[in-house]
Amino acid sequence: MPIFKADITVEALNKMSVNSMLEHLGIVFTKVSDGTIEAQMPVDHRTHQPMGLLHGGASVALAETLGSVAAMCCIDSSTQFCVGLDINANHIKSVRHGLVTGKVSPIHIGKKTHVWEIKIFTEQEELVCVSRITMAILDKKS
Repeated sequence: MPIFKADITVEALNKMSVNSMLEHLGIVFTKVSDGTIEAQMPVDHRTHQPMGLLHGGASVALAETLGSVAAMCCIDSSTQFCVGLDINANHIKSVRHGLVTGKVSPIHIGKKTHVWEIKIFTEQEELVCVSRITMAILDKKS
């Protein structure tokens, strides 16, 4: 059974990202299939911490982006919206350059909360970060 309510495309997600933090960090959506979304982010001057490594906050920004977008794809946006309640991240491996890819998948899709897992990998498929986000699903006021 499909979990995404809307026909979502990589092109539509990337268009939505214009003039946002996603564009500033170089986050680009690369794949959408039912229940999963992938995006890439460069490891460069925009996402480095002072020691020249991928900043943990940049990893969390990628994770929150993927979890929030995935939740948005599961709701009726004419009557509901979603906001993050909690996010955590375990940073497993440092990265100095290249691209990282985040992949989001559902853990729980409820009526009022969603829980999503995001894994971030290097170009060599090495695990960089594991994150979990809880999203609140709220009704719009009429």
